[in-house]
Amino acid sequence: MSTSSRFLHSQPIPSVSPKEAIAFIGGGNMASAIIGGLIRQGMAARHIEVVEPHDASRDKLHQQYGVQAQPKAGAQLSHCSIVVWAVKPQVFKDAALQTRFHVRQALHLSVAAGIRSDSIAHWLGSERVVRAMPNTPALVGKGMTALVARPSVGAEDKLRVERVIATTGELLWLQDEGKLDAVTALSGSGPAYVFYFIEAMIEAGVDMGLPREQAHQLAVGTFVGASRLAQMGTEPPEILRQRVTSKGGTTYAAITSLEQDHVAMQFRRAMHAARHRAKEMGDEFGAS
Repeated sequence: MSTSSRFLHSQPIPSVSPKEAIAFIGGGNMASAIIGGLIRQGMAARHIEVVEPHDASRDKLHQQYGVQAQPKAGAQLSHCSIVVWAVKPQVFKDAALQTRFHVRQALHLSVAAGIRSDSIAHWLGSERVVRAMPNTPALVGKGMTALVARPSVGAEDKLRVERVIATTGELLWLQDEGKLDAVTALSGSGPAYVFYFIEAMIEAGVDMGLPREQAHQLAVGTFVGASRLAQMGTEPPEILRQRVTSKGGTTYAAITSLEQDHVAMQFRRAMHAARHRAKEMGDEFGAS
């Protein structure tokens, strides 16, 4: 199926209307990332409603953004035109059944991993559902989010979703919801893979005698710079790697060692495991 992407540096997306009320069911990290982006774009905190059962999370949202979060869903949600579902997959159904009567007219945007739009539409009694798979760099405005809309979601609703997600970084639309499990394995879980490799590089640097602070600076700076080169898109990653890898040199020795240990194959297997778990979560926590 075809895909389309929206890169913020080349195709700016208009800001969310400051008068549009938005509700968040769940006030954790991903909700905080989007709320922070909306506030920076000029949305008033009074136009943001949050339902969050945990006292500490409600207090944090109020301290950071001036948002008044509530422990339970209620009539305060009825004026919200967009509802962002940022709850854990295992509690999505209960949250939806408790909230649905207050958000009948809203457009629904889910950032919950694994939960399919069929289940969401069934629980909420609405076909105006968009699923998103963001990632944690959204917290610093550098996120990568894939989106898929149900057929009843029109062009204007898609643009409204883009305006919300654009506060967190780049976005990409998919036509096939089945691909979101692969997205979860690639970019949704992807930051953890990057941090895993950074950890390994730091430890190797320390093993070779570098102070930990310097090893950290070198490892992180290398990932930032290499990612920027890849993002520029003038050459594919394979060519960029080959340009650093002179036969018989130091990089060649490292890459040869990785290939002998079948690291690429093991890494692909790990990503398939992540995709499989995303599918399992949809089966486990979806509509019954």
